[in-house]
Amino acid sequence: MADTRVNGGIGIRLVVGCVWAAACWGGGVACTPTGSFKVTAVPADQTLEEQVVARDPGWISERIALLDVSGVLINAAEPGLLSEGEHVVSFIVEKLNKAAADRRVRAVVLRINSPGGTVTASDTIYEELRRFRAVTGKPVVAFFQDVAASGAYYLACAADEIVAQPTSVTGSIGVVMQMVDLSGTMAKLGISTEAITSGPFKDAGSPFRKMKPEERAVFQGLIDDFYNRFVTVVDDGRPALTREQVLKLADGRIYSAEQARQHGLVDRIGTLSDAISIAKERAGIRAAVVVAYRRPLGWTPTIYAACPNGAAPAAVNLININLPELWTKRPVFGYIWCVSE
Repeated sequence: MADTRVNGGIGIRLVVGCVWAAACWGGGVACTPTGSFKVTAVPADQTLEEQVVARDPGWISERIALLDVSGVLINAAEPGLLSEGEHVVSFIVEKLNKAAADRRVRAVVLRINSPGGTVTASDTIYEELRRFRAVTGKPVVAFFQDVAASGAYYLACAADEIVAQPTSVTGSIGVVMQMVDLSGTMAKLGISTEAITSGPFKDAGSPFRKMKPEERAVFQGLIDDFYNRFVTVVDDGRPALTREQVLKLADGRIYSAEQARQHGLVDRIGTLSDAISIAKERAGIRAAVVVAYRRPLGWTPTIYAACPNGAAPAAVNLININLPELWTKRPVFGYIWCVSE
């Protein structure tokens, strides 16, 4: 991919579909690429654009905004393979702001496909959704696709109603903090480290030594605080459940859509079309144009098209560790469905 800028803020982006073509042509070998070439103008203004993805028959002005919440929820940019990447939280808030500013938008459907993410990112989106509802009065319907677990379920509790695809997975109500102990491996390699700190807890969670009991107690206290907030969020968002009922459900396990409905964690089992119909009912309208918000050049052929940066990762219940980066990584508190090892 080559991306160059010229006067006027217009760039030319060349996407090469056949990765081995350059090698073939460079060596003078006559070969036919199986991919394709695409040359497009990239506007300097990347303000979100409205794209119609579905509509009811007739002349209609009312709109339902379909907003995607996908992938791991983090307070950072998540670059795509052939894109500059989006700041996950910022992108969602930007779409909410656009829906809030458009008087024609009568309701919002959140299409969620995420295993959750960090505590703060999940909480930030949750609070932004609450603010959106309070300021605009527009109803919000959450729709669970493949996965809407942990932090993704957390933010869905800000919606007026939750609809789950029959095959979706949800739950995983709880907090996790992953840390690594490399001291045994380092000892075998004859490597040792020393930390000079200003206090006894300054290097707590270091991967270069075993955790002390008093350090574990500090981290457990933080986990308990974040867990209690999660339980409170679910309790507030699911008024039919008592706090005691939520606590019984909030042991970290996942639930199928039907199990979640039986336990009161979701309201209905249905499809995306059902969620849109419910949004229209709550908005008091019979027909609507369904719109999504995309960057310029984003193409959305149908209502079921993937969001620009892809959906949730395939291995949503795994944590991939990048060893070169591990030495500088800090412990992270997560509302995320993962596997502890």
